[in-house]
Amino acid sequence: MGKEHHPYVQLARDAVEHFLRDREIIEPPSDLPPPPTEKWQGVFVSIHTSDGQLRGCIGTLRPLHPDIGREIIAVALDAALKDPRFPPVDVSELHDLEYTVYVLHPPEPVQSMEELDPRVYGVIVYTEDGRRGLLLPDLPEVDTVEKQLQIACMKAGIAPGESFSVERFQADKFE
Repeated sequence: MGKEHHPYVQLARDAVEHFLRDREIIEPPSDLPPPPTEKWQGVFVSIHTSDGQLRGCIGTLRPLHPDIGREIIAVALDAALKDPRFPPVDVSELHDLEYTVYVLHPPEPVQSMEELDPRVYGVIVYTEDGRRGLLLPDLPEVDTVEKQLQIACMKAGIAPGESFSVERFQADKFE
C-alpha cells in the first residue's frame, strides 16, 4: 500500500471493501476526526480507477445521518453501488480504486459570475420547478466558470438559454 490516506478516505474505502466482501455495513471508528466545519452540509465520495477514470460519484446536500462517519459510509456505498452512470463496483476491482471525500460547507447565493471560481467553489444550479445540479470544486477538467455552469446545468437537465439560479459552496477535499 502506498501513501497514508486521511481517515475519511480510509473509512470510505473500508466501507466499500467490507460491504462487497462480507455484505455488512461497518461502524465508523470512534477516533474519526471531527468535520472540518461545524456547519458541514453533506458529503460527496468520488471513486476513480488508478488511471483516473471516474467509477462513481454520489453525495448529499444535507446530512442524512447523525454524524459524519455514518454519512461517509452511506455515501461511499452509494457511489460504489448506485451511481446510475456505471455498473456497481465488483470485488475484483477493489485493488484498483482510489477514493476522494468532499465535505461541503453551507451554500451561499451568487449574484454575479465574478463571485465564482471553479478552483475554489463548487456550484449548485437550480430552477423554480425543482431541477438541481451540483458540480464539485477543483475538478481537473473544469477550468472556467462557463464550463462549470454548463456541466452543472447539463446534470440538472437545464437547457441552454433557460433561466436558473446559482449557489456556490466551498468543500474540504480529502484524498
